[in-house]
Amino acid sequence: MAAILTSLRNTVMAGIILTIIMVMAVTQYTDAEFAMDSSYATFFVRWLHVLSGVMWIGLLWYLNFVQIPNMPNIPDEQKPAIGKVIAPAVLFWFRWGALATIVTGLLLAHLQGYLVEATMLGLSDGVAKHTAIGVGMWLGAIMAFNVWFVIWPNQKRALGIVEADAESKAASARTAMLFSRTNTLLSIPMLYAMVAAQNIY
Repeated sequence: MAAILTSLRNTVMAGIILTIIMVMAVTQYTDAEFAMDSSYATFFVRWLHVLSGVMWIGLLWYLNFVQIPNMPNIPDEQKPAIGKVIAPAVLFWFRWGALATIVTGLLLAHLQGYLVEATMLGLSDGVAKHTAIGVGMWLGAIMAFNVWFVIWPNQKRALGIVEADAESKAASARTAMLFSRTNTLLSIPMLYAMVAAQNIY
């Protein structure tokens, strides 16, 4: 068991294997039918969308609820470990989680047949579900734009990944923080819109 849990790769692989075993057990011991058809493909993309979203929003909230508020409490001699090791790793998974969430979300909307209606916020057909999911999609798109085109370029300067003087680093760190906080703000109505579209409308 230690060989599985001491390696992230092994842990993730074990999670995938456990998921497959669970699907097989549910199919075997219940009246559930399992078929690799278009319904399953849509479900599978939704599952990937949720996994990606958990990675993305989980890291967004880690940054805003844990790392940023506690940075002033970390002694100066320990801060380089955050800036040189932890933050770059967080930002790698953060930005690729954002992209994966957007791509799987658009693919899911296409597979479910509401991509155009949701993109138009339901204004073309007046369907509440399309308005709700559309609001969530647009908020997610704004957040992903912020990740890739504002937060990441500014973090590269702030963390010293690219050359910048001390004044630029400080300004970039503040800009990255403010846009990260903006994304935290937007994540709350975004998640509500996504869940509402699936459960209320």
